[in-house]
Amino acid sequence: QVQLVESGGGLAQAGGSLTLSCAASGSIFRLNVMGWYRQAPGKERELVAEINHAGIITYGDSMEGRFTLSQDTAKKMVSLQMTTLKPEDTAVYYCHARITDWAYVVNEYWGPGTQVTVSS
Repeated sequence: QVQLVESGGGLAQAGGSLTLSCAASGSIFRLNVMGWYRQAPGKERELVAEINHAGIITYGDSMEGRFTLSQDTAKKMVSLQMTTLKPEDTAVYYCHARITDWAYVVNEYWGPGTQVTVSS
């Protein structure tokens, strides 16, 4: 069993900053991919940023440059620093991980989501 615990989020003004963190725990042999997606009302869930086991980071469209993803491998944690926030960044942000467990089974996991609201 794997759990993803999210922290951070909340309310920010346009131009401000927020940091989201997500920690994975449980039966984890390898973190294949870990990162963040977001879903705004009436829109599809989209990639914000993710990092793979080789340390390669992929950002969603219009995210790179404003958002920075970092990883603490030992703590099995990723942090997303969001700067120069815009009202259109308002969404529920979900931690996501693709994990190989100790039985060498690969599964996808999602956190419960954390609300980010950016006021103009």
